[in-house]
Amino acid sequence: MSKNIIHSTSMERFTPAKPESPLISIVIPVYNEEEGLQALFDRLYPALDTMVDTLKVRYEVVFINDGSRDQSAQLLAKQFDKRPDTTRVVLFNGNFGQHMAIMAGFSYANGDFVITLDADLQNPPEEIHRIAQCLLDGYDYVGTIRIARKDSYFRRYASKAMNQLRDRITRITMTDQGCMMRGYDRRVVNLMRKSKEINTFIPALGFTYASKKIEIEIKHEERFAGESKYSLYQLIRLNFDLVTGFSVMPLQAFSLIGILLAIASGLLFILLLVRRFILGAEVEGVFTLFALNFFLMGVLLFGVGLLGEYTGRIYEQVRKRPRYVVMGVLEQDDAISGETIDASE
Repeated sequence: MSKNIIHSTSMERFTPAKPESPLISIVIPVYNEEEGLQALFDRLYPALDTMVDTLKVRYEVVFINDGSRDQSAQLLAKQFDKRPDTTRVVLFNGNFGQHMAIMAGFSYANGDFVITLDADLQNPPEEIHRIAQCLLDGYDYVGTIRIARKDSYFRRYASKAMNQLRDRITRITMTDQGCMMRGYDRRVVNLMRKSKEINTFIPALGFTYASKKIEIEIKHEERFAGESKYSLYQLIRLNFDLVTGFSVMPLQAFSLIGILLAIASGLLFILLLVRRFILGAEVEGVFTLFALNFFLMGVLLFGVGLLGEYTGRIYEQVRKRPRYVVMGVLEQDDAISGETIDASE
């Protein structure tokens, strides 16, 4: 009898503890958003509290202040004081860009799943629970498609054109590349963190590593306050990073163009030589030759610029400078258990 009692006690001693509910990390880069941050707080935390009740999960919010020059850092500090149990604030000592801010957020996020969100309220926080549900259902990458976009016609058209170009060049089939509200499984996040390229495009990188993907439609709203942080030049730079960071097809295409132009130039030379002997010296074709010469010079300069883009990426990579520098972190030590991560990489 005593043996049976001892055996029963041992079974109770080694019964596995009930696992905690999944932890979802919300990563939000912030750059000069003081006018809209309070509105974000007022909508974000109630939406997440509702998600806890409906999906039976836990959450944390990781804000990354990307060198804001306004009062954004102070507002984030006040929000941390209000909700230290679920809030972490990472402070950069300069402006390193949205995607590097998200990479830093990945390093400080402890969640089983990570959802990225912009701070301008164009993507409603109330949509987070739909992305979280997909992640809980087993998808390791949840892309999003903005419906009824509130952007200008130019931005909508340019975005559509770049989506099509990117799809053909990189074979990364994202319907809406410009929407940063996306969800990632921890495995995908860890793989992205191991990628050491200086310039990258987070949604495309996550798409590359994911094995079970899904896209869902989400609402889109007008920017709550302020102006877009992406100028035309920055948008062009971002798309250059996307194309050159995930494909060498532009170099291959330019090589093909060079071959075709060389053949065409040879044929043109033969034609002009034949005309010279048959019709004699001609003056009328001089301007045509000038135009052709300018066209070839334009193609050549474009090729040099394209080659310089790839070379520049190599140059930045071999310097091995930190992708970002963290000035400080506001966090509560015992708020959320998780892996301690060194974000100085």
